[in-house]
Amino acid sequence: MDNKNVSVITEFILQGFRGNPKMQFILFTIFLLVYAITILGNLGVILLISTKPQLHKPMYYFLCNLSFVDLCCSSTISPKILIDLLVEGKRISFGACATQLFLIGIFGDTGCVLLTMMAYDRYVAICNPLLYRTLMSKKVCQQMIVVAYCIGLMDTIVYTSSTFRLIFCRSNVINHFFCDIPPLLMISCSDTYISEIVIIVIASFIEVSGIAMILVSYVYILATILRMCSAEGRHKAFSTCASHLTAAGIYHGTILFMYFRPSSSYSIDQDKWASLFYTVVIPMLNPLIYSLRNKEVKDAATKSMGNIWIFKGNNPRYI
Repeated sequence: MDNKNVSVITEFILQGFRGNPKMQFILFTIFLLVYAITILGNLGVILLISTKPQLHKPMYYFLCNLSFVDLCCSSTISPKILIDLLVEGKRISFGACATQLFLIGIFGDTGCVLLTMMAYDRYVAICNPLLYRTLMSKKVCQQMIVVAYCIGLMDTIVYTSSTFRLIFCRSNVINHFFCDIPPLLMISCSDTYISEIVIIVIASFIEVSGIAMILVSYVYILATILRMCSAEGRHKAFSTCASHLTAAGIYHGTILFMYFRPSSSYSIDQDKWASLFYTVVIPMLNPLIYSLRNKEVKDAATKSMGNIWIFKGNNPRYI
């Protein structure tokens, strides 16, 4: 390409939502409510796990970090969406766009790895209970969590550098709610083939390996549960896995829909809404899933609420 007379873009315009002002206000209210629930839910999980000794277990160490990355992922996107719903010029600078993509990548990939590690934790707890304290000691959990963040960081460096090494000169309008890789590649005037291959290979490896490890873990877990003689033991084992299976299923199902469907059925509008669900709605759902489907978390939350009620002078039966 002849680089003469090429006007390099220094800022982008996020097309986002299109509609009349009344619809914009309705969407603003919905997103504000979703973001508020996300903040309260994830902060609540973090505080609950940090302050309740009965939740100082490997599974909840991972859950605490999952809530943290969910909170950060949503906070990377939601405030900008809320601002854009109130203003006319939905502009974002080149540097801010790169930073947003970088942060989304870190928290998204770290969350994916954490979900995989949580499956391994359930495998050890159910299939090798006698070795659980040794294999999943506090030190081991801390090391695994550090590895998750390192993987997220390394992947994101590759994603971001592969995307922003390109030249953007055709258009500065991004048909999306935030800076994401596919719409950025669409408006590049460089050859995107190498970038696409690098991104697809790494994203596929993370996604496929994560799903494979989760499936293998649950095959062993299911086989172990079916061999249990006690119906109560089987029910308890299933209940400890239900919340993780639900969260992992929603997460990976959305990712598979976004990036692994046939190109003939690809639609930028479908991709926009799927990525919005992945980055904004799922971080809101995860605390609700673990609060409603996990008995230990529910009991700890109920006791905390009871203590607050008692502190305020309410009925002591809430202890």
